[in-house]
Amino acid sequence: MHDVAGWFKRSQERIYSATAPLAEMEISSRLTAGTHAVDVPAEFRGLEELLLSGPYPAANNDEAACAVIVLRPQAGEVTVLPQTWYTANKCDVGYQWITRVTRDPANGRIIGGGIRIRNFELTEDGMHLRGWIDEA
Repeated sequence: MHDVAGWFKRSQERIYSATAPLAEMEISSRLTAGTHAVDVPAEFRGLEELLLSGPYPAANNDEAACAVIVLRPQAGEVTVLPQTWYTANKCDVGYQWITRVTRDPANGRIIGGGIRIRNFELTEDGMHLRGWIDEA
């Protein structure tokens, strides 16, 4: 049986771990599009890049409701890439969502997939849908 990780902030999420984290950091979901300096704990600086996806505060149904977050610990920076194609008018936000993103080693573009969303490839700027990836 694993211990409940009680050091995490109060949340409805259930997170389990057998050990305490070596370090923690937060990235605000309110960061604007673009690159921002962040304080990265030394324990994370061995990572070259980490891609995440998460909700993005849309002011209306035509604005991005999700963003890809590119964390570069060695550089001490985070880049927020609002997904202009993922809007309430184009997707069923809450029923469809992006769950995974990574960088295609062949061309450097971000690719991903999600719940009720086909696998996709983004444009070079990382904010627009280049196309859907056919599953073989």
